[in-house]
Amino acid sequence: MRGMTWDHARGYDPLEAASRLWESRTGQPISWERRSLQDFESYPVDELARAYDLIVIDHPHVGQVAEANCLISFDSGLEQIAAGSVGGSFESYCWKGKQWALPIDAAAQVQAWVPSRREARVTHWQALPAIAADGRLAIPMRPPHSLMSLFTLCGLLNVSLTVAGPDLFPADAVRAVQMLAELSRKIDPAIFTMDPIAVLEAMAEPDSRLDVAPLIYGYVSYARHGFRKTRIAFADIPAMGDAGPTGSALGGTGIAVSSHAADPKAAGEFARWVASGEVQRDVFATNGGQPAHALAWAADSVNAPVADFYRATRATLDRAWLRPRHDGYMQFQHDASLRLNEGLLAGEDAESILNALNFRFRQSL
Repeated sequence: MRGMTWDHARGYDPLEAASRLWESRTGQPISWERRSLQDFESYPVDELARAYDLIVIDHPHVGQVAEANCLISFDSGLEQIAAGSVGGSFESYCWKGKQWALPIDAAAQVQAWVPSRREARVTHWQALPAIAADGRLAIPMRPPHSLMSLFTLCGLLNVSLTVAGPDLFPADAVRAVQMLAELSRKIDPAIFTMDPIAVLEAMAEPDSRLDVAPLIYGYVSYARHGFRKTRIAFADIPAMGDAGPTGSALGGTGIAVSSHAADPKAAGEFARWVASGEVQRDVFATNGGQPAHALAWAADSVNAPVADFYRATRATLDRAWLRPRHDGYMQFQHDASLRLNEGLLAGEDAESILNALNFRFRQSL
């Protein structure tokens, strides 16, 4: 079998390790190829399905893949995986009553901070402008991450987004746009070219002054001793008022079976196995993965090597927000991220930016 995943150690190391163990037990070899993070977020899954048996996907693709009939849905034997879902990870791959992928990696926008440069994580949003003005803060703003931060800020402000439309953003989301604009103006504009990996790499430089990224998708690799010269810790996103870490834009990945798979039964069996609690804890997590099963997230053996990455961010994951997933959303995500950045860089007023984003959302429905 052939599989396609994304090009980061977290994306391929655990799958390759699991596949070696799978082959030793079943005699079925699985080879994995990789695509860039940018391609992972935007490349059409139906095209990948023609070439691969197993595909690692992002949940906002599910409406698109359901319409294209390019994946085989899972219809049984999912109880243990569903019960172990971290936050909405399992639910995120369910569309119109069918399960199109199984979660193998759980993520949301969390907080990254450097223990060697600051005493503790940032607990409240109000502290961030001063840190940014001092040159010690960064957030990834390369599309689609600017839009993800806008989503998360809406959640922190308790602004409900209407995924069914016609408008995604209500009028009170203006404050979230203003906050994103205010923060981004205090930071090096290079952030508009940086994704989460680029920001974490910059934070990990030994001579860097960056010590906090308040909205960034968690990457457990950077919490491991020796992965980079500077170790990065992760925590819940900074709260606003008493609301807690609510509304972070859910990310993560799921494993799916192509409708063109040479052996769909074998591919489905591997997918169920690699998404199971024991494999997520004992194979996936110990080989550089960021598991999606609660059995792994709660385990001392999984948390100890990564400075409690999982326990320290669990509240954010459990209260994360599920993005729209309709056929047409992925094009909206691309276009809206570009339009948001255009408006922020030009100093456009927040209301005009929101109107432009809502116009694109209506077009996507």
